[in-house]
Amino acid sequence: MELFNQSSSSRFFLSSLSNFPFHLNVLGFLTFLVMYLITLFANLLLIIVVRINPKLQTPMYFFLSNLAFIDICYSSTVVPKILISTLTRDNSISLLECAVQMHFHLTLGSTECFILAVMAYDRFAAICRPLHYNTIMSRRTCICLVVASWTSSFINSMAHVIYTFQMSFCRSHFVNRFFCEVPPFLQISCSNIWLHEIAMYISAVSITGPSFFLTMISYIYILSTIFKISFSQGRYKALSTCSSHIIVVTVYYGTLLIIYLRPHSRSSPDMDKSVSILYSAVTPMLNPIIYSVRNKDVKSTLRNR
Repeated sequence: MELFNQSSSSRFFLSSLSNFPFHLNVLGFLTFLVMYLITLFANLLLIIVVRINPKLQTPMYFFLSNLAFIDICYSSTVVPKILISTLTRDNSISLLECAVQMHFHLTLGSTECFILAVMAYDRFAAICRPLHYNTIMSRRTCICLVVASWTSSFINSMAHVIYTFQMSFCRSHFVNRFFCEVPPFLQISCSNIWLHEIAMYISAVSITGPSFFLTMISYIYILSTIFKISFSQGRYKALSTCSSHIIVVTVYYGTLLIIYLRPHSRSSPDMDKSVSILYSAVTPMLNPIIYSVRNKDVKSTLRNR
């Protein structure tokens, strides 16, 4: 493939749990395995619950199902490779495998940003514009928003992956992460990376920035409307429908900002490695739990089945 330079015949080496002492190796393997199984079970269960309950055929749960599907795929791009490399004690990965993993990881991460923003806008329409909610969030609009989120994320990710693997990697082929993502490749490249760093910041600002600000603006309006509600019960109900989403947004965006918007010169490999696991493996596990625990409709559906 002409896409890649002279590094195309090489392999990269990821961080691995097998590098730790045996007892930590086993503990780490079991931790990742349990997290992955919980992620699969909880998100699949959430999707099934939404599908089988006619009361949940609303835009909010349509987006929530999409988020659950993204979380399953997001975790699946990272955790299985970690488990396999731990069992086989082989932490190498081919350039093609790395590129595919990086592409899907970036695509899913960007799509989650968009979906979280769309979910915030949905809550804004439901709470601040209740009389026009069905018109604003029509089925056609919901489908178009989801398709646009996936398409723009796919194109953005493809551009970053192509750009990344056109660089030369003569310093080292050791990637100080448990999986392939852009920042550690900038550290081992001997090419001029300033243009790539600028492109990464522009991408973060153009995707993460608008999504984050749309979410924040939506919730400013939402909170303003909620505090105008005279009945405490109505205020509590409105807050409860938004609190889960606020928690998820805070955790997800907080970890992303640490990795992608911090200057390259101030990066800490060990902390970056931990944070990347947090948003790639831990957050997908927590999202369905947070939404399910604080959602009466989901809990009632589970109790009745």
